[in-house]
Amino acid sequence: MLRLSFVIFCLLVGMGSASAAESGDFINKQNCDQILDKGFYQICYQYSAKGARYVGYTLVGSNMEAGNIKKRPRFYPDTAIPARYRTTSSDYTKNEFHADRGHLAPDASFDYSSKSLHSVYSMANIIPQYSKINRKTWVKAEKYERQVTRKLGSVHVMNGVVYGPNPKRMRKSGIAYPQAYWKMLYDNHGFERCFYYKNDSHEKIKGDKLRDHLVDCKLVKARSPGLPVAHRMRPAAKAS
Repeated sequence: MLRLSFVIFCLLVGMGSASAAESGDFINKQNCDQILDKGFYQICYQYSAKGARYVGYTLVGSNMEAGNIKKRPRFYPDTAIPARYRTTSSDYTKNEFHADRGHLAPDASFDYSSKSLHSVYSMANIIPQYSKINRKTWVKAEKYERQVTRKLGSVHVMNGVVYGPNPKRMRKSGIAYPQAYWKMLYDNHGFERCFYYKNDSHEKIKGDKLRDHLVDCKLVKARSPGLPVAHRMRPAAKAS
């Protein structure tokens, strides 16, 4: 536990902060075919991908200590989306990418009430995530957002999806398979961290660490395609 707390501290203070983003920089009419307000978070939906492009929300520290509902709801199609662009849970069954139904707004960050938890099981909040990345590596960034929220009191979170110009698609449903996805955490006092994950079965799983995915938030804000490894930030000396 002491080691984990030390790593969190280093990630919080180890690097200089850039200017904070605003959710409207990503979720707006220019970027989104449809904006869905789910009450607890917002979705920027892309019809051609049959999936979210951005998902944003604000987490509050007191909520991270409340609820912790164990029983998970069923996934449900979001009827606010036109039927031809809508996805269902069965679209993912036995898919050729070995992809999970990956949450962008994660269930463990919203399990403080039955309504908030139900909201994140909308299929509009789900993208194809390679199973081992979803369960072994991306989950660390999701856990980190809750840890930071407890420490800072509240945190804004923006999740982005990189589809690429000609994405691969699930044969059964036509859902675009993302190249990568990222998570940006920031507050109103200068804190900012960004994490980038390739959605690739060849990515390192064993020994993967959260700090391996730190990237310069300027690249995320600029929507730099691919965010090449050469641009990844090095961890602070204390965190190595």
